[in-house]
Amino acid sequence: MDVPARRRAPRADAQVNRTRILDVAEDVFGAGGETASTEEVARLAGVGIATVFRHFPTKAALLEAVLVRRFTRLRQRADALLDAGDPGRAFFDFFGDLVTDAATKIAIGDALLDAAGDRGSVSEAAQGLRRAVGALLDRAQRAGAVRDDVELPEVYALLVGTSRAAAHAALDDEVRARVLAIVYDGLAPLPR
Repeated sequence: MDVPARRRAPRADAQVNRTRILDVAEDVFGAGGETASTEEVARLAGVGIATVFRHFPTKAALLEAVLVRRFTRLRQRADALLDAGDPGRAFFDFFGDLVTDAATKIAIGDALLDAAGDRGSVSEAAQGLRRAVGALLDRAQRAGAVRDDVELPEVYALLVGTSRAAAHAALDDEVRARVLAIVYDGLAPLPR
């Protein structure tokens, strides 16, 4: 009888290299988008290009891993906010954080499109984030902090639109805060 080969856990130094590569890649591609290179990632991570490609066989695979990790981290942060004492503040603060973070995420996503990567795992991670935003929205609505006649599709469209506008127009902190205040006013409960 053939016993299936067990997968060995990666060596500690290999795991450290992988984490460092992902950290650096997030910064490099977040700043440079599709013009950033895996060679720059390797140099800044302090590893050889062969080490990068040993962990991520293509630039697209590296970008997919960066985006999946980013979406997973955001989803985990949203999940942690489900226990916040003020559900409205948790929802609006997270909404604002996503808008502030958008330029980096969009640059990485554009680089992935340019590299013709398989976005299946990215799409799954993005859906997890969307569900987490929906859970925060539901809690905020039950607490009376967000109007009850809006649903996740409208709120997510506002989130995506505001994020893309903030990233595309490179809004400064003051203008972005005013834009968010307008969006938040539109999501506030209607007067009775």
